[in-house]
Amino acid sequence: MDSVAPAPAPPTPEEIARELDRSFHFARPDAVRGLYLNAWSAGSRRRIAALSELARRTEVNAFVVDIKDATGYLSHPSEIPLARDIGATGEIRVPNLRLLLARLEEAGVYPIARIVIVKDPLLAAARPDLAVQDTAGGAWIDDQGMVWLNAYHRDVWDYHIAIAREVAEIGFPEIQWDYVRFPDAPRSAMRRAWFPGGVGRPRQDAIREFLAYSRERLDDLNVQVTADVFGVTTSASGDVGIGQVWESFIDVVDVALPMVYPSHYWRGSFGYEEPNAHPYEIVREALEHGLRRSARVPNAGATRPWLQDFTLGPPRYEAPEVRAQIQATYDVGIDEWILWNPGSRYTEEALEPVGGFAEEPMVRIADQVIPVSRRFELYDTTAAVVEPEAVGDSIAGDSIAGDSVPGDSIRTDTIPGRAVRSRKPPSA
Repeated sequence: MDSVAPAPAPPTPEEIARELDRSFHFARPDAVRGLYLNAWSAGSRRRIAALSELARRTEVNAFVVDIKDATGYLSHPSEIPLARDIGATGEIRVPNLRLLLARLEEAGVYPIARIVIVKDPLLAAARPDLAVQDTAGGAWIDDQGMVWLNAYHRDVWDYHIAIAREVAEIGFPEIQWDYVRFPDAPRSAMRRAWFPGGVGRPRQDAIREFLAYSRERLDDLNVQVTADVFGVTTSASGDVGIGQVWESFIDVVDVALPMVYPSHYWRGSFGYEEPNAHPYEIVREALEHGLRRSARVPNAGATRPWLQDFTLGPPRYEAPEVRAQIQATYDVGIDEWILWNPGSRYTEEALEPVGGFAEEPMVRIADQVIPVSRRFELYDTTAAVVEPEAVGDSIAGDSIAGDSVPGDSIRTDTIPGRAVRSRKPPSA
């Protein structure tokens, strides 16, 4: 785990004044290898110092910083009139974004601005006309008591693009959209949902149109535009009810970030009885699906997965489980990844130190912890003898409450597995 660094000295008034006037020039790493920082961590000098030290010691070179999370609050003081009017600046966690960026620039860390879109209770309360509507009247409320913004509405798009422009102008070189989708509530709740502006417009078209529109509106700022998507999008043929279809968005983003957390795949996904016990296999199969689909789309963006550094069910996720996911990413030919932990506390033992590993890392493959050099001995040798619990492309009814992962804490991947599977040994 990352060690606690001594608290840095507070900035002097002269240092603050100097940072207010400076501009930033972050070069994009050849391969982004990052960590998620919640807003509280991003606003803490002690946590930034500790996480920057972790990056200095390891292969990590980027931080995904919460600019606007699912609470609707902005992490920083904002000059956007609508944000101020609805109270979105009422819980400031990062008092000065310029000082944060200055610290990251000094540490050699590439910053990415995460902005949540359709989960925004503040905007929905202030502008109920921008929310998904109930057929009985008023804003629609899902089975978890949440109000969702309507992804078809142009005013929803423009509000979030204004936020993106503000932080890009301050110095963030990459905008990462999250919750860029439609609700995933059970069918019983969705029957009451009405989406003004959606008549004759498939949901996947709305998601594509927003992403393309945001890219166009941010083009003059020379920033990367990226989007978090469900892991299931790499392998599902339809939009699984939320409007995300791989071929529909992959060519209108610079990077797509599928959330391929093994703990979020149903029993039987890809033929594995306990997906969470197969971090290498699940991540590898999910990404192979996405890469094959991208290869058929002209001008497809890159793929950079979100990987799991948290525990949700057995086995406990420690260094072998986290490293297995990173290794799977490398083995399919992707050299980028982001780790998610809701508390922004990461397993340093899973990360390659500067100068390389002193000892061969251990990984979990075929539900066994083995040296990484033995991974091809076990990969593909386990026969799956279980049918998946859910079959098809719909995830309605499959959600569970919580916000511990980007996009949602949802066990969604219901792709049919094969009853018994054997495959050729992989090429090294």
